[in-house]
Amino acid sequence: MALLKLGPAVSGISGSIGGTTFARNRYGAYARARTKPVNTNSPRQQLVRSAMSACRALWFVTATAAQRAAWGLYAQNVSMVNKLGEVMNLSGYNQFCRSAAASLNASKTPVLTAPTTFSLAETDSTLAVEGDVSDQKVKVTFDNTKPWANEVGGSLLIYQGAPQDKTRNFFNGPWRYIGKVDGAVTPAPTSPASINPAFPINLNNRCDIKARILRADGRLSNFFRVSGSTIA
Repeated sequence: MALLKLGPAVSGISGSIGGTTFARNRYGAYARARTKPVNTNSPRQQLVRSAMSACRALWFVTATAAQRAAWGLYAQNVSMVNKLGEVMNLSGYNQFCRSAAASLNASKTPVLTAPTTFSLAETDSTLAVEGDVSDQKVKVTFDNTKPWANEVGGSLLIYQGAPQDKTRNFFNGPWRYIGKVDGAVTPAPTSPASINPAFPINLNNRCDIKARILRADGRLSNFFRVSGSTIA
């Protein structure tokens, strides 16, 4: 379904109508022929579907009515930005699933009790990444004074994009989760951290990295791209 912003004329559109998909990148809006995703029922597709089923069961079966209401209150107080750049609010269910799915993907236990701090988790503008061809490791440098790094249950989640030609200037997926750095009270995690990549690191390729932060209380940051995230 497409998301349209109507005025005297259509001023913004994102999504698909019929056989056309509308989107936007750093160069502006564009349209392309819609392609139907291939359902190969791959192991990764099965994991994603299993995680979404688990989120649904946690919400409707495990969580109490009070917990669901608290997630609704959190959602009402935390604004998000949609694909058109408009401010909006998710439902409590969607905010919970957003946090729980990220937790499950990172092999963490989802938090049923809604956050009482009405904000998303912080991001880290100092995050930097290097790829080491010799040992095939992604070296992640981060600010270990951030709140997530100094609490049990906080994590920095790292995602890698598929390798691209060096001449390519824009990449927006697909992304694959490759690992996390867990917070601790004493001592804080050591920076840089080494993470195994999902894709090989080659000198003749470029590969982008993005991240998000998951707090111990279940708050999840937006994705943020790593400055200079080409690692090969």
